[in-house]
Amino acid sequence: MTTPKHIVSAATIVLNDHHEVLLIKGPRRGWEMPGGQVEVGESLKDAAIRETKEESGIDIEITRFCGVFQNVSSSICNHLFLGKPIGGKPSTSPESLEVGYFPIEKALEMVTWDNFRQRIECCLDQDTHPFYVDF
Repeated sequence: MTTPKHIVSAATIVLNDHHEVLLIKGPRRGWEMPGGQVEVGESLKDAAIRETKEESGIDIEITRFCGVFQNVSSSICNHLFLGKPIGGKPSTSPESLEVGYFPIEKALEMVTWDNFRQRIECCLDQDTHPFYVDF
C-alpha cells in the first residue's frame, strides 16, 4: 500500500472593526484570503497566523475555527479560521501583489478563483460551523 501524501493548509478570513475583509491579490489566483501550507511541526492555528502575516503584513488573533474544504482529487485539506487584526499594517510580499480591507459584498465580488468565495461565505455564516465541504 502506498503511503498517502496530503497537502495540509490553513487560511483565515480576517475581519476588522469596520466589518471589512482582508484580501490579498496573489500572482496566480487573483484576490483571495491569506493562507498557505502548514509547515512540519506547526499547528493549523499557528500556520494561519504566520501565513496571514507573511502575505499581508497583518498580525492576527484567531477567533474561531470554521471548518474544512477538501479537494479530494488533489489531496488538499484547507482548514479555515476567522480572525481579527491586532497589529501590523497592510503590505505586499512575494506572494501578494496588493493587500487591503474591503466591504464584505465588494470582497465577494473580487474573489473569483474556484470556490474561494464559497469558503468566505461559509466562514461568515457561523450557523454552519463547523463545516466540511469536499469537492
